[in-house]
Amino acid sequence: MTPTTVRRWAWIHKWTSLVCTIFMLLLCLTGLPLIFHHEIGELLGNEIVAPEMAPGTPRASVDTVIAAGLAMYPDLVMQYMSQEAGDDKIWHLTVGKTRLDPDFKSIAVDARSGKVIQENKFEGTFMNIMLRLHADLFAGLWGMLFLGFMGLLFLVATVSGVVLYAPFMRKLQFGTVRRERASRLKWLDMHNLLGIVTLVWALVVGATGMINTWADLLLKYWQNDQLAEMIAPYKNLPAPAALGLLQPGVDASLKLEPGMQVGFIAWPGTAFSSPHHYGIFMHGKEALTSRLYKPVLVDALTSRVTDSRDLPWYLTGLLISQPLHFGDYGGIWMQLWWALLDIATIVVLGSGLYLWRKRGRAGSAP
Repeated sequence: MTPTTVRRWAWIHKWTSLVCTIFMLLLCLTGLPLIFHHEIGELLGNEIVAPEMAPGTPRASVDTVIAAGLAMYPDLVMQYMSQEAGDDKIWHLTVGKTRLDPDFKSIAVDARSGKVIQENKFEGTFMNIMLRLHADLFAGLWGMLFLGFMGLLFLVATVSGVVLYAPFMRKLQFGTVRRERASRLKWLDMHNLLGIVTLVWALVVGATGMINTWADLLLKYWQNDQLAEMIAPYKNLPAPAALGLLQPGVDASLKLEPGMQVGFIAWPGTAFSSPHHYGIFMHGKEALTSRLYKPVLVDALTSRVTDSRDLPWYLTGLLISQPLHFGDYGGIWMQLWWALLDIATIVVLGSGLYLWRKRGRAGSAP
């Protein structure tokens, strides 16, 4: 590599790093507790635990569950109901003033007794603040897109750092840290070492994080593409004045997809359905397939299945990127590895700022 090429790559690495480093530090710091969100929730007493019941206790009708939740807020309407993968004891209901009300309330209802367990409190909690800072800086779609751009700069900085690694380290053995030399050289060696060790993780987490910032745009494209095709026969029909029972639609969906279970249900008029349908989103039972959804549209009046199809590749890619980003699909050991690599990346980012500051001082000294 010629000196001119090295200088060009060094310029790219320097400025992409400087622009994105502060925001990447924020994302690494807020992402660290999010890796252990379940464990921290249990420690803070925020995790909802279903009461003990005899094994094999039959489940209540989803319509009974809905009625119990709405009894708490009779002036509100249903938006969604969901259950976590591997835990079918609790339904989480989301209710608001309208189907699209962002100021919703969340209620946990026992799936077996049909009784309310408690109202979920998210706003203002530590984990909610960490999640909002990590996801969109409390700025909605524009915040997500901005962080996505920072993620792109981070990927460019990482790749340019790899390109520069060989010429800068050609006279040193791999892993060398010159502790006996000046502080700046020691930190330069540490920066290079941790950067190359965390390379694959940084690329995976950076790329999946950038993909996650496109979630709203990808969802809107799906709504205008495949969902529009699925609801085309209802295009000119008036929205139903009243909704039918949901349990027959759930039963029909489970019969249609016998190897799957219900992940979440979207009410007519929400982002994941149409004015005429319940959107019942099924998922598998394995570690990977539990992250992949298959929509089943159920007529809100007749409770009959009207359409069902696999999600397109771009939404499948988005759903796969989410567990890869947080490392929360491989148990506690994978979470610990993700946390250690996150901390190492914080050191890489911090040392990069330190080296730039030291170099700037050295350049201005007489």
